[in-house]
Amino acid sequence: APLPRAEPEKALAMSNGELRLGGKGKKLRKPRTIYSSLQLQALNQRFQQTQYLALPERAELAAQLGLTQTQIWFQNKRSKYKKILKQG
Repeated sequence: APLPRAEPEKALAMSNGELRLGGKGKKLRKPRTIYSSLQLQALNQRFQQTQYLALPERAELAAQLGLTQTQIWFQNKRSKYKKILKQG
């Protein structure tokens, strides 16, 4: 009798920026970015200067800090900042 064939590995599919196993089932999230203290210091300093970055500025800052543009967290920081102000 022939040996049972092993199931082929399921392909990883991207869906809304999240990895999914075989295009369905459990979501595999990308690991959370761990920022160095120098990166955080630079990001916080720049955020204090301006809370909004133009696309070229964001690209430049990301390149300087060795991050991707999506790892520049100004949008999240603005949201938190506004939320804190709203609470008093």
